Amino acid sequence: MREYAAAWDDYELLDAGGGRKLERWGEVLTIRPEINAGGAALWPLAQWRELAHWEFVETSPTQGRWQRLRPDAPESWSIAYRQLRFNLKLTQFKHVGLFPEQQANWHFIAERVAAGARILNLFAYTGAASLVARAAGAEVTHVDSVRQMLDWANANQASSGLTDIKWVLEDALKFAGRELKRGKSYDGIVMDPPAWGLGANGEKWKLENQLPRLAETARGLLQPGGFLVLNTYSPKVGLQELAAAAGPHFGQGQSETKQLWARSRTGNRLYYGNLLRAVV
Repeated sequence: MREYAAAWDDYELLDAGGGRKLERWGEVLTIRPEINAGGAALWPLAQWRELAHWEFVETSPTQGRWQRLRPDAPESWSIAYRQLRFNLKLTQFKHVGLFPEQQANWHFIAERVAAGARILNLFAYTGAASLVARAAGAEVTHVDSVRQMLDWANANQASSGLTDIKWVLEDALKFAGRELKRGKSYDGIVMDPPAWGLGANGEKWKLENQLPRLAETARGLLQPGGFLVLNTYSPKVGLQELAAAAGPHFGQGQSETKQLWARSRTGNRLYYGNLLRAVV
């Protein structure tokens, strides 16, 4: 039921608790709010602040500001993951451009991608999964509806010494639906859909309402032997909801649902969200 993401040389969850997490990104340490860090931290908050370069202070449920804790704290920097490089920077939404707990899915993708495989990354953000697949030799189509995210992902591609990812600025589900009508198919599909939001024309998006369509569309696009990774951070989408969405489209033994977790250096465990994986 649980899968744990692993730390690597340039990233580590150091401690978590009290509604916060302390992380190391290369040489830069950050303190960020974390709703799932409900227990007690092992290190006192004063020690966190002595170590960290930045702390994110919330000013609303969705935004806030970064407080500089050390005079030499950089506002942008880069870290490595295997042969890849990710460019990080501070944003007003507490993120820095990478979800490191996705290491568990990157590992899954790298194990299954062969040279020449066709991979579709939907709701693709800054492109970590796209880079992992491209580095393994895949032909990657990367879809996101936000221009800044495409630009960020493209910069990560250049920093990683990679080329030829296909960038698509479009609503991810609409693009996938058109690909299905065009008779296109893929060897792997990766999705990290938002929990909620508004479309370009003001239409409301709620992930719990879209799950069946996402699963159906993905199954229709997958080649025999292909895989699906569907990751979610929505509190309204549990393992049962993921399994129910997958059930009509993937046969017995083809799909599994898991919780995504990470362990801190201090031994605390942090829950991040749920994921569905399927291999057809």
